[in-house]
Amino acid sequence: MSPNGSDRSSRRPMRRKLPQVLTAGLILATATGCTYKDFPRLGMPTPVTEEAPRILSLWQGSWAAALATGVLVWGLILWSVIFHRRSRTKVEVPTQTRYNMPIEALYTVVPLIIVSVLFYFTARDESKLLSLSDKPAHTINVVGYQWSWGFNYIEDVDGSADTGSEIPKELDAIPDRLQKDFPKNAEGVYDFGIPGTRNPQNGNPGPTLWLPKGEKVRFVLTSRDVIHSFWVVPFLMKQDVIPGHTNAFEVTPNQEGTFMGKCAELCGVDHSRMLFNVKVVSPERYQAHLKELAEKGQTGYVPAGIEQTDPARNAETNKL
Repeated sequence: MSPNGSDRSSRRPMRRKLPQVLTAGLILATATGCTYKDFPRLGMPTPVTEEAPRILSLWQGSWAAALATGVLVWGLILWSVIFHRRSRTKVEVPTQTRYNMPIEALYTVVPLIIVSVLFYFTARDESKLLSLSDKPAHTINVVGYQWSWGFNYIEDVDGSADTGSEIPKELDAIPDRLQKDFPKNAEGVYDFGIPGTRNPQNGNPGPTLWLPKGEKVRFVLTSRDVIHSFWVVPFLMKQDVIPGHTNAFEVTPNQEGTFMGKCAELCGVDHSRMLFNVKVVSPERYQAHLKELAEKGQTGYVPAGIEQTDPARNAETNKL
């Protein structure tokens, strides 16, 4: 059999498989369950805070840059395959070119520019998202522990001026730079969960964190054992919960509803059971819920966690 005949016969099975490959690709592209309204978010859930659209915009921009880079690379690959394929009549080796300095400079400089642009927008948005206001409307200490969550609502629930401003020992793990923004006369209430806890409204696993719509909430994250990660999915962001080091960030919920939260850091054998719910309600319903917790006797706070390490405390003091 001639070499040309052998080449043609070897290409026939690939041609037969091409429709199957295209069909499989079409199924994968259309079977994701996404509508035309979901597609612009590129897999992200609908944002439910005032800060989340900034994260969504960064996500979309990163995908746009990646797609543009991919189209360029795919185009060059297809161009070389089509216009530089082996000739059927000529067998000589083509001219070999080495050390094309303009091309080498191009594929060195362009990736540096792409990475620099991505770094700039990421650093800009991260700085904005992690900035803390002088006096947030609400402060909630989120306590991570194996294998669930505790929520300390640092609030003046009863409105009494007799409570005093002394910080209880349960919150000693929180550094002074965050304690100074606690509301005055805050006696506080708490809620907590175990792996078997469920939301009484919908049966979802985990304790329920209540938040007021339209009011800024500061989360102060502490751990009692190992590193966890506080992730409310439609917030579009998460932050680590580290023993001996306190993290904090703020959000303003702008949509009522019950949303899913989970631990996003592998923290041990029952990591998958560290689930919780976030219930966003009106400010009036939020205050009523705090009073309900007080009526149940859940006043005060659950222990926040491991005390700040000296390096972490010194680093935070230098920021003041």
